[in-house]
Amino acid sequence: MRIIDRLKSNELISAFLDLSGNPKACVCTEPLWYIPYNLFIPFATVYMFNLGLNDSQIGLIASIGMVLQMFSAFLGGVITDKFGRRKTSFVVDVISWSIPCLLWAFAQNFWWFLAAASLNSILHICSNSWNCLLVEDCDKSKLVNVFSMIQMCGLFAVFIAPLSALLVDHFSLIPVVRCLYIFSCLSMTTKFYLLYRFSTETKQGIKRMEETKHVSIFKLLAGYKDVFFKMIRSRAMLIVLLVMVSYHVTDTTTLNFFGIYATQTLHVPDSYLAIFPIIRAAIMLIFILMFQARINRLPYRPVMLCGYGLFMLSHILLLIAPHENPFYLMFYTLVEACSLVCIVPRKDSLNALFVDEQERSRVSGLIFMTMVGVASPFGWIAGLLSSVDRRFPFILNIVIFVIVSIAVLCSKEITMLDRKIRDGE
Repeated sequence: MRIIDRLKSNELISAFLDLSGNPKACVCTEPLWYIPYNLFIPFATVYMFNLGLNDSQIGLIASIGMVLQMFSAFLGGVITDKFGRRKTSFVVDVISWSIPCLLWAFAQNFWWFLAAASLNSILHICSNSWNCLLVEDCDKSKLVNVFSMIQMCGLFAVFIAPLSALLVDHFSLIPVVRCLYIFSCLSMTTKFYLLYRFSTETKQGIKRMEETKHVSIFKLLAGYKDVFFKMIRSRAMLIVLLVMVSYHVTDTTTLNFFGIYATQTLHVPDSYLAIFPIIRAAIMLIFILMFQARINRLPYRPVMLCGYGLFMLSHILLLIAPHENPFYLMFYTLVEACSLVCIVPRKDSLNALFVDEQERSRVSGLIFMTMVGVASPFGWIAGLLSSVDRRFPFILNIVIFVIVSIAVLCSKEITMLDRKIRDGE
């Protein structure tokens, strides 16, 4: 009973128990996406490598996917407004995840992966609609906690990853990953259906559907011009763009090239690739459950700068890592995990707080479009850098976070937000 009482007294757990409506539906269904994702993602690029793709081809697919994501993100706000947050999320999720998982499962060469990446690229349409579904009817004071819960869903799911490592170790990588992709298709499709079944259209969503009911998509797209100029004149939105772009670029680079660097350069066995996400998740869960509630009450700037500093330190540790020493990489993973619990909830919260509520879907669409458009060349660039020296993509990450750290340090908008937090507003 004491353990139960202590759990209930935890701020995050208490906030979860108090959730209702769309935020609860979004949070509770997330594990059905995160579990399969964390089963296959440690082996995704190594799977491609084993099927004959080289570093440059992997980077090229990442860049083409990002370019296509830019166009889908541009359409995202309009589609979300016209068809509603709920319906858009369901239909686009199936197209962008369920079908690509089948293509990845039966992939034979570069063209299969390119086709899967092309379909997967429309994910930013549902990123927009899902984000609106999550936050529009949610109390603003609970946003950081809600995003921390979403992060925790992913972390809990990571503990399923040892199963894929055991399977890869016992059988072989290619047939195991093929089966994981088939399972992912089934699990993710179930998630998409359940979210559609137990969610409701948001108040703002209903309003925008009514306002756009008799307006053509082309006319709605033309309306982006005014929204775009309003957005780029806002210093707050520019800092949001920089924070999101920097995270997207560095996350994509690490996701695509850590596995290859660890196995091909540091000569770590393939089966260990599933172990590192588990360590990362364990550290992040401990951090979130024990310290996140306190950190959520702190000003944004020092927490974000601490996160960026830890991220750069983790990459320096990765660059000097000795060969054939997976235990050293576990230390790198520990430091990186501490950085992410500082960065990710605040990145998402800044986006939710600084976006104009009346134009959330279109502004979010423009943010995703700009984010992906700026980031799109970096997959190809990172692939070229990796083909020269597999350490170079991680040096690129360090440079990017040095730049964004300076911007966060100098941002007047974050200063104003921190003053509000300090004054209890």
